[in-house]
Amino acid sequence: MSVDLTANITEVNGTEKNTKRHVNDENNDEVAIKVPKVEETTEKIRQKTSNFVIMLGYLGRDYYGMQRNPGLKTIEEDLILALFKSNLINKAQFDDIRELKFQRAARTDKSVSAVRQIVSLKLPRDIAKQEVINEHLPKEIRVFGLKRVTKGFNSKNQCDARTYRYVIPTFALAPEDPNSLLNTEDEIDVDKRLEQLSTIDGKPYNEFRLTRDMIDKLNENLKLLEGTNNFHNFTIKVRPKNPSGRRYIISFNCTELFVANNMEFAVLEIKGQSFMLHQIRKMVSLVVGICRNIVTPDIVNTAFSLERIDIPVAPGLGLSLHHVHYRYYNQRYGNDGIHEALDWEECDKEVEQFYKDYIIKNIVDTECAEKTTLNWLASSLTPKRFCTRDV
Repeated sequence: MSVDLTANITEVNGTEKNTKRHVNDENNDEVAIKVPKVEETTEKIRQKTSNFVIMLGYLGRDYYGMQRNPGLKTIEEDLILALFKSNLINKAQFDDIRELKFQRAARTDKSVSAVRQIVSLKLPRDIAKQEVINEHLPKEIRVFGLKRVTKGFNSKNQCDARTYRYVIPTFALAPEDPNSLLNTEDEIDVDKRLEQLSTIDGKPYNEFRLTRDMIDKLNENLKLLEGTNNFHNFTIKVRPKNPSGRRYIISFNCTELFVANNMEFAVLEIKGQSFMLHQIRKMVSLVVGICRNIVTPDIVNTAFSLERIDIPVAPGLGLSLHHVHYRYYNQRYGNDGIHEALDWEECDKEVEQFYKDYIIKNIVDTECAEKTTLNWLASSLTPKRFCTRDV
């Protein structure tokens, strides 16, 4: 299905509430865990708990993001419910996951998927098994790994970097004649714009294929966003001088092309220390605008300046969290004879199969059925959408 660009390109994250708790130390406290119901017994046993990390993948299509949000369908809600049904947590912990020292490595927005998301929490030491948890999860969420970690481990704070992928149909990167763009002073005529975008060089848009020169140009544009810069224009509610807007992007490049259902897709991979809300989707949008000649590469310097500009948000469909990196932790504890490195190489085959069967398939099927990217280009990607505004 995929074509590795390395051959073509030089270089291409009902029970009672029980609050009773005996604490020995942070890594060996005892909590009440309900024994699986046998006849009508309500007997409870005590299990020593330890710090664990869970590595899971999920298709975000029908979810309102990763983080638990009362009244909404979220990944965490289904995961916590599965832990409760597996008798790995009690009712008090189900109601308040802070009792578990629960932490996610990264948030994912509504409809955004993940391949190797990491959560840290306290679980019973001897009975926590990924197979048991998976029995109570929908097929769109899979636990691939479960490992003991050090006392006080926090999956968010001890993460060195995160790698995401954005899968986009390559017709979105087709250059346009700037003279053919609609008058930026007028309201967008979406129907006219759709008609304009439906053919490329006289052929149906889905038959478009990137040339070698286009791939090289794409990587040049992606590289413009690497390094430490002020990304205040790539998120919401962050003022230009707010230090939180400064983020470090380690790498951003096109790593793969593949054709599915007679449509070519590009895999854009971005690795950074951390990301803000909508940051990656706005970065993709800016690069698409440059590739299409809607804006010039100079806009990158403007976006990193204190000036305020609007950048459209690319659809969430193509975005997925792929790796959460723990380089320092692995160097310090991965070979201490007690803990395992958090690289998950032993799960790669299963993870990649899930990625293809659920996440990639959903992206391809949705693009073909709903024309997600084509409609986004028609409604959002015009010069008028990239505009300066008052701070």
